[in-house]
Amino acid sequence: MLIPAGILPAFLTNDAQWHEVRGRAAFCLRAFAAIGLALSCSFFCQLESPMSSVTTVMIVANPTVGALMAKSMWRVIGTLLGATIAVALMAVVAQSPVLYTMMLAVVVAFACLVATFLRLFRAYAAVLTGYTIVIVAGPSYADPDGIFLSAMARLSAVTVGIVATAVVFMVTSVRRPDRVMAQVGQMVRDVIAYAMDFHRFQFAGGRSPDAVTAEPVVLGGFRTLPLPLNDRRGTLLARISGLMSSVEYAAADTYEISRRVNALRVGLSGLAGVVATYHPLWHDLENDAAPMRRLHERVASLMAEILDLTDGADWIETPEPVLAALATALEDLAVAERAVQDVALLSAIDNMRDVLVQLDAVIRMVMAPSMPRRVRLRWFLDWPTALRNGARGGLIALLAGLLWYVLHWSAGPMLMLYVVAASSLVATTPSASRSSVMMAAGTTLSVPAGIACHMLALPRIDGFPLLWFSLCMFLAPGIWLQFSPRYGIGAFGYGVFFAAMLDVSNPIHYDDIALTNTWMAFVAAAALLVLGFRVILPPDDRLDAGRLVGSLSRALRRLALVLPVAPENWVVWEGLQIQKIWRLAMRLSVGVGPDERQAYTDAALGAVSLGRLVVRARRIAELPALNVVDAEAMRAAVRGFDGLLRDPEATARGLVDAAQAILARAGEGAAGLEARRGAACLQQAAYILRAVPGFFHRHGPLQLSPEMPDAHRPLDRPVPVYTPLLGRVRRHVG
Repeated sequence: MLIPAGILPAFLTNDAQWHEVRGRAAFCLRAFAAIGLALSCSFFCQLESPMSSVTTVMIVANPTVGALMAKSMWRVIGTLLGATIAVALMAVVAQSPVLYTMMLAVVVAFACLVATFLRLFRAYAAVLTGYTIVIVAGPSYADPDGIFLSAMARLSAVTVGIVATAVVFMVTSVRRPDRVMAQVGQMVRDVIAYAMDFHRFQFAGGRSPDAVTAEPVVLGGFRTLPLPLNDRRGTLLARISGLMSSVEYAAADTYEISRRVNALRVGLSGLAGVVATYHPLWHDLENDAAPMRRLHERVASLMAEILDLTDGADWIETPEPVLAALATALEDLAVAERAVQDVALLSAIDNMRDVLVQLDAVIRMVMAPSMPRRVRLRWFLDWPTALRNGARGGLIALLAGLLWYVLHWSAGPMLMLYVVAASSLVATTPSASRSSVMMAAGTTLSVPAGIACHMLALPRIDGFPLLWFSLCMFLAPGIWLQFSPRYGIGAFGYGVFFAAMLDVSNPIHYDDIALTNTWMAFVAAAALLVLGFRVILPPDDRLDAGRLVGSLSRALRRLALVLPVAPENWVVWEGLQIQKIWRLAMRLSVGVGPDERQAYTDAALGAVSLGRLVVRARRIAELPALNVVDAEAMRAAVRGFDGLLRDPEATARGLVDAAQAILARAGEGAAGLEARRGAACLQQAAYILRAVPGFFHRHGPLQLSPEMPDAHRPLDRPVPVYTPLLGRVRRHVG
C-alpha cells in the first residue's frame, strides 16, 4: 500500500532534505561514539577531570575529517602554549592577584586578536592558548605549587579527547579526494551557466541573472553565521568562499589535495574574479545594436557548448576539449576585433575575451598539480576588527578577574574560564558581536539543562552505559543544531559549556552549593560576554563597511600607481579584494536596507573590474605597437588615479580626455587596433567611476555618520566638495 506524499514528512520526500538529515544523523552518531570512547578512556586512566575530554570532543568534532584533524593539531599546539604561559604567569606573579589578572587580560587580548587574523582551524591555536591558561591555573589558585600537575592533567584530557574523536571519525569516514574535485568542477560549471544566462539576457532579454529576489537566500554551514543574499551573483561568491574552506580542510587530510592546494586556492579565487566581472554596470555600458546582440549570442552559445563538454563528473581530469573550445573562441574574437571600429563594440569584445582568458586560466589552475611558490594568495588582515576583538576580550577578562577578586567568589575560576573561552571562540567568527549573543544564549540554555541532568538523570545511573546515554541525550540538541545557519553558534555554545559545567567523576560527589555557584557563574559570565561585545565596545557594522570600501579604493589607487604589472601581482591583488567583498557583504547584511546593500556590493564588484581595466591599460601602454604619444597619454591618464579618493570625477574626465585624444590619432584596421583597445579600456574605466563616484570618494555616503544628511545618498550622485573651513559644499550643476 502506497502512502500519499502529503502525509510523509518533507525530509522523506525531498532528496536534498533527506541528504541533509542523513548527514546530521551520521555526525550525531559519530559524536556520541567519540564521547563514549573519550569518557571511558578518561575513567580508565583515572584522569582528574574526565569531562574535559568530552568538552574537547564537542570543540574538535567536525563532519569534515580534514577539518577535525587540522583542528586537533592546532588545538594541541594551543594547549601546549597555554599550559606553558600558565606555568610562567603563576611562577612570576603568584603573590599578586591583581597583577596576575592584568597580565592574563593582556594575554587574552592578544589571543583574541590573533584568533581574528587566523583562518579556519589555525584560529583554534589562539583560542586554546587563552582557554588553557585558565583551565590550568584555576585549580592552582589556592595552591600555586600544583600548577605543573594541573597542566599535565589538562594536557592529558585534551589528548584523550582529540585521539578519541580522531579514531571514531577516521574509522567511520571514507576519505575521497575526488569528491572535493567534483565539487570544484561543479562550481566551474555553475559559474559558466551564470555567464551563459547573462549573455542570453543581453541578446534575448527575459529575466536578468542579476535580478534581486524578493526572498533572500540564507546561506550558512557548520557553526557559521547566516548570510542573507538576494541575488544569484552573491550566492555564487558565497559558495566559492565555502568551497575554498572545504579545500583547506581536505588538504589537511588528503595528500593529493595538499599537493595542489595552492593551485586550487588560486583557481577558486580566479573563479570568483570571473563572477565579479559580470557586474550590473555592464548592462548599461553597451548599446542595443545588432552586432552587439550577435556578439553576446556567440558567447552564450560557447558557454552552452562548454556546459555540454563538462557534463561528465570527471571532466576536470580531462579538460582538453574545453580548453580547445576556449582557444578557438579566443581566435575568433581576435579576428573579429581587427575589423571593428566602434569603441563600444570593441569594449565588449575586450571584456568577453578577458572573461574567456580568465576561464582558461582557472581551468588550468584547478587541474594543475601545483603552482609556483611566487603565486600565493595573501589573506586579508582586518586590523580594526582584530584590535577591537582583542580589546573586548582583554577588557571582559579583566572585569571578570576583578569581580572575582573583590567578591571572593568561590566560583571565580569558572567565571574566568567561560569569559576567556567564549571571547576567544567568538573572535574567530566574521561578526564577533552577533556571535556573542548567540553564544551567550546557548550557554544560558545549557544551565537549566545541566540542572535537569544533575537532578533527574545522574542520581539514577548505576553504570557507564547509563551515564553515556544520559550525556548523549542532553547533548543531542546542541550537536544536531550546529548545522543550522540560524542556531549553529548558539548550539555550539550549548554543547561545549554544558559539558564544561557538569561535575562528573568516579565516584560522583553531589555538592548543591558548588553546583549552584557554577551555574550562577556561567549565567553571569554569559551576561558579561554580551556586555563586553555589545555594550562596552558595541559593533558598528556601517563603520566597518566604510573602512572596507576605503580599503578597496586605496588598493585600486595603489594598483594603478605602484604595483608592477605582473600576473602574480594581479592574482594576489584580486584575491585580496574578493576577500574584502566577502567581509563587506557580511557587514552590510546588518543594519542596511537590501537596496543599499545591493548597490554597494555591485559597486565593489565594479571596483574589481576597474582594477582589471587598469592593468589592461598599463599593459597596452607598454606594447611596442603603440606609438610614443599614445603610450604617454595612457600613462598620464592612469596616473590620474592619484586623485581617486579626492575627486573620482576628475579622474574619470582625465580618462575620457585621453581616450578621445587617442581615438583621434588612431588609424583604421589592424594598424590602430592597440590604440583603440587602449581607448576602450580608458572609456570603460571612466564609465565605472562616473556610475558610482560616491563609492570611491573618501567622503562618500558610507564614510559619513548615519545621522548626517548625505549618509544615504545614492552612489551615482556627485559627492559635495569638502573643505576644512566650510565643510561640505554642494557642487553647482551646469
